[in-house]
Amino acid sequence: MISTPTPTAPSTERALTSRGARRDLYAAGAAVLLVTAAVLVGRHIQAARRTLFVDWPPLLASWGPHLGPGTPAALLVAVATVAYGPSLAARLPWRALLAAAWGAATAWILSLALVDGWHRGIARRLTTRYEYLQVIDRFQDIPATLRGFTGHILLDSPDNWPAHVAGHPPAATLTFVLLDRIGLRGGGWAGMWCVTVGATACVAVLVTVRALAGEAPARRAAPFLVLAPVAVWMGTSADAYFAAVAAWAVAFLALALTTRSPAWAGASGLLFGLTCFLSYGLTLVALIAGTVLVLGRDGVRDRPVLLVPLSAGLAVVPVVFTLAGFDWWEAYRLLVTRYHQGAGGIRPYGYWVWANLACAVLITGPATAAGLRRAGAVPARGRGGARDGTGGEARGELRLACLVAAGLLALLVADLSGMSKAETERIWLPFALWLLPSCALLPRPRAWLAAQAALALALNHLLLTGW
Repeated sequence: MISTPTPTAPSTERALTSRGARRDLYAAGAAVLLVTAAVLVGRHIQAARRTLFVDWPPLLASWGPHLGPGTPAALLVAVATVAYGPSLAARLPWRALLAAAWGAATAWILSLALVDGWHRGIARRLTTRYEYLQVIDRFQDIPATLRGFTGHILLDSPDNWPAHVAGHPPAATLTFVLLDRIGLRGGGWAGMWCVTVGATACVAVLVTVRALAGEAPARRAAPFLVLAPVAVWMGTSADAYFAAVAAWAVAFLALALTTRSPAWAGASGLLFGLTCFLSYGLTLVALIAGTVLVLGRDGVRDRPVLLVPLSAGLAVVPVVFTLAGFDWWEAYRLLVTRYHQGAGGIRPYGYWVWANLACAVLITGPATAAGLRRAGAVPARGRGGARDGTGGEARGELRLACLVAAGLLALLVADLSGMSKAETERIWLPFALWLLPSCALLPRPRAWLAAQAALALALNHLLLTGW
């Protein structure tokens, strides 16, 4: 009897690698089809009904191919990160890697913003009629303004707040008021604040991934967090600043649980409290925080040591604003009414509930679509890893997949809520950042990094983005 030879281990591995690569391309292709459908259907709806209130659906942008002073720098950062990012991420000392990631992310965000020039790309962004700097003079008496804040949220109220001021708790506006008070006045300083602080978000995500999933996946994720298409909207968008605060709240929580540190727990609670008073929608970061608590459940056993400072820190910002006369719940109730008074009440939910996901594809890139596919397959691979002796690596990948899944869940809940119809390319920055670590699961990182950079450069040079 002649038996059929079984495949050798190398040939089996090559076959599995080839199959995985094809599936990655299928996932990226599906993401491209979703974006294409959103563009075509959106343009038809906007032309026929004018109910989307965006010129280049699904993005708040208009067609306008252009070059600018930031173009050479953006190309240089992209080429350098693709060529050297993975190798540097693998061999730099950890602290040096964090510093390099922040520096490279800052350069990437800033160079993309400067493609539109200093005035349009940075100095003017936060000074338009919808933005925070429009109301600086109305905060001369901060306690009195906070007490009367809710009285100006509705569109039919006297001296109603601009859209972004009304749409956020007052800590968002107060940030720019305080910058003005210390002499950092005007759109240029405000824009650079958002760029430099927002760029630290990638460092916070890396710290979290290392604490919960291990250093190896964090190092592999680093170049993707630096060169992400989200940078197009992190340049001078206040949401970049919000995303950084939320990300550091999660990072400090992960450090508190893994090091049993009350100081980190207190800092995490303080930033979580601030996060909720920067944006109402960022209460959904609780889903990511809850996942961190589950992954770091060994640290939760030290409950008195960690939960007391965590709870105390969490109470600080809400107590201060409540004592000052601001009612968070009343403000949110009025915001829902204000939202439906404006474009939010006209934009069709049936389009945006899936077109928002196309926005998510554009800000996270094709590599993230492939990475999410691999993250979804991790549980099955984890069982195989337990059998073949690679359980430690499989455990780290499973924890990474859980963290990514939490970010995806927060994004989906925001989508289904109906309070995020359009403009999610900036609104969802705090959630999109947590999808990017899935790229650590991809082989051949340079090819995927090149795709990420190409998408960001194309978006920034072909479109005039609204944010």
